[in-house]
Amino acid sequence: MSPATSGAPPRVLTVAGSDSGGGAGIQADLKTMLALGVHGMSVVTAVTAQNSLGVQGAWELPVEAVRAQYRSVVDDIGVQAVKTGMLASAELVEAVAELLAATDAPVVVDPVGVSKHGDPLLAASALDSVRTRLLPVATVATPNLDEVAQLTGVRVESEAGMREAADAVLAHGPRWALIKGGHLPGDAVDLLTDGSQEHWLRAPRYDNRHTHGTGCTLASAIASHLARGRTVPEAVAAAKEYVTGAIAAGFALGGGIGPVDHGWALRRGTPAA
Repeated sequence: MSPATSGAPPRVLTVAGSDSGGGAGIQADLKTMLALGVHGMSVVTAVTAQNSLGVQGAWELPVEAVRAQYRSVVDDIGVQAVKTGMLASAELVEAVAELLAATDAPVVVDPVGVSKHGDPLLAASALDSVRTRLLPVATVATPNLDEVAQLTGVRVESEAGMREAADAVLAHGPRWALIKGGHLPGDAVDLLTDGSQEHWLRAPRYDNRHTHGTGCTLASAIASHLARGRTVPEAVAAAKEYVTGAIAAGFALGGGIGPVDHGWALRRGTPAA
């Protein structure tokens, strides 16, 4: 560690799109990182016009702008973990995958396909690049069930199908797969596995529709805990606890789906786990 960073908290980089409404994307990532005691940094891949009702527009940045942001941060400041979110196009997916492959830090890939409102955030032509270029460099991939179906064709209708989903995701090369079962009925159950060991994570389901940003928040929390030196199972368990509290505290904002509350623990005086 250089003298310039010897007194700094762990550093985490998010490579994702901007959410102008503040509930998801870069904004959610940086709030999560602050709440969990790490220094958040960002590479903006796309700008969205977005609110509680949906995504009204999206504009991806040029590959050279994304690459320049990444190199600027990593070459000078360094990172202890990286999280990816909205990458928009095949060109951006491939450029980011190339950058990640040359970075010595754990990578959490949230393979964002659609927004909470059903708006597409990844070009259909980019799916193959996610499978062949991005997932192989992931320490942890965190697809929800819709994203599992997009990437692998496996459709999960019950908890029993989550193992098949995990196997299908792991076949594309990530070290660990976290299959998020939040769209299933009953408790919110997720399966974390590396193909040899399994960790089932369960949490009560809160009757709260204000869940915008859940996936971004979970992936950023995992990256934050990895940067703090936790193992993957430890990081995922702690992140699940954090995001469960954030969902429970989610609040109405605008006329549609409000965000989870990234500062819930801080407001209750609870230190970061």
